[in-house]
Amino acid sequence: MKPGHAPIPARQRANARRMRRHVTDAEKKLWAELRAHRLMGFGFRRQYPIRQFIADFACPEHRLVIQLDGSQHGREDIASEDKARSAALEADGWTVVRFWNDDVLRDIDGVCRHIVAVVHEKQAKFDD
Repeated sequence: MKPGHAPIPARQRANARRMRRHVTDAEKKLWAELRAHRLMGFGFRRQYPIRQFIADFACPEHRLVIQLDGSQHGREDIASEDKARSAALEADGWTVVRFWNDDVLRDIDGVCRHIVAVVHEKQAKFDD
């Protein structure tokens, strides 16, 4: 185990594997842009376990989590859970960026530009 990594329970790993097999159209489209270091050389993983959560996409090197939200995330109870999850991840040093599925499907270039801008912003803060 790498330093700083908490062990991931077998059940959570299995759930992440299952989620990798059952992806939304938006997840497929974004993964086509992120996989194999295609986006500016950044290394992303999909359905990545972090603590008790599974991030849709994560770039561990830059501690960046990308979450894609469908219409159900507009519900107050789910939005509240999303906010708490983001706060917990951010407390551990991750930056969480959320996109609506429709944004990915309609403007993948804009989504990718935003992701690159967030990474560059994080790097600039780190360099200061």
